[in-house]
Amino acid sequence: MSVTTDLDAHPFSKQLRASTWTVHQKANHSRYMSALFGGELPLSGYARLAVQYYFIYQAIERASDAMTGDAVGGEFVFDELRRLPALERDLAHLVGPGWRHEIRPLPATAAYTARITEASGWAGGYVAHHYTRYLGDIAGGQAIRRLLEKTFDLTGAGTLFYHFDLNGSAPAFRDNYRAKLDQAPWSEQERSRVIGESRIAFEHNIAVFDELAAELELGSATE
Repeated sequence: MSVTTDLDAHPFSKQLRASTWTVHQKANHSRYMSALFGGELPLSGYARLAVQYYFIYQAIERASDAMTGDAVGGEFVFDELRRLPALERDLAHLVGPGWRHEIRPLPATAAYTARITEASGWAGGYVAHHYTRYLGDIAGGQAIRRLLEKTFDLTGAGTLFYHFDLNGSAPAFRDNYRAKLDQAPWSEQERSRVIGESRIAFEHNIAVFDELAAELELGSATE
């Protein structure tokens, strides 16, 4: 289905960002993230998040493998974004050489990865989850990288998840990604589905943060 001129007049990338802003901010101000940036967590507290990311990105990158030949979804498969190799090196440092046998997904993480797999049966669902993760890592995730470097004196392994080799500047990459969002041949109804799935992705992310906060006995965000 072709995209109409009315849709072209309202760039989808801007619609998507505006429509997910509230839930994005909710994630940023979760109790777990507030504790991380507030200096309340030991390095082991961050390692618990890195473990959950391993399962989340495993699901997304499997979806990327399946989406490679798709006319629409394939446009959003970037080998330079793949995070699993970096996460594997980070976890070897943060957890230890036997990390593969020691880590487990939280129930919230398992629900998140199941949703990624289910939603990625459609290119728009795949892109919704891809967008909410990778663009955030390239932008806001760099604040976590700086925090790890400053607070825990990590400069290599332990922070590699946030190191990207984008063959150019991060802003240029993000601009190219947003252009692909704007050019994707989705109807207005399909765009609404992508927005809805992106919100669901953020809510799953928040659920993971909340479960980590409970596990680490951080209390509520209002305390």
